[in-house]
Amino acid sequence: MRKTDRYRVNGANSLWHVYKTVPFWKVVKNFIVIQLARYTPFLKIKNWLYRTFLRMEVGEQTAFALMVMLDIMFPEKIQVGRNSVIGYNTTILAHEYLIKEYRLGAVHIGNEVMIGANSTILPGVSIGDGAIVSAGTVVHKDVEAGTFVGGNPMKVIFTKEEMQKRINEDLFLQKRS
Repeated sequence: MRKTDRYRVNGANSLWHVYKTVPFWKVVKNFIVIQLARYTPFLKIKNWLYRTFLRMEVGEQTAFALMVMLDIMFPEKIQVGRNSVIGYNTTILAHEYLIKEYRLGAVHIGNEVMIGANSTILPGVSIGDGAIVSAGTVVHKDVEAGTFVGGNPMKVIFTKEEMQKRINEDLFLQKRS
């Protein structure tokens, strides 16, 4: 189950109430920073932009590929560990604006996590250390450390133990330079 806080709205759907939930100028600033970072090919500059202007926690040597779209309203609720890869055109959300409510939830992505291209990570989920999320996955619930998940709806493809066995049997991964 995702961990989100729910807020009721009256009258029009929650997007009509958006600037009661987040300041307009914060959204403008976040939009500009996120758009700059989406097209920036320099990983250190992206991470600096995210840490400095969006107040995100981003671990050392984490790589955000081109076109990654972060939550424009609440990016400070996104935390990514060290040496993780966030694939091309992935979307990471910390909010959901619905008809009668909106929801906010922190997203925690662990260390050495691989998120495949075109994935969507919904608010309130945690992805454990060493997990792999295949391309095009909608992450709608927590992902345990070391597991390989994929699909829509997301399913476990390999457990942590199965992944460890595959790694141990992979000759390429056993060779050291």
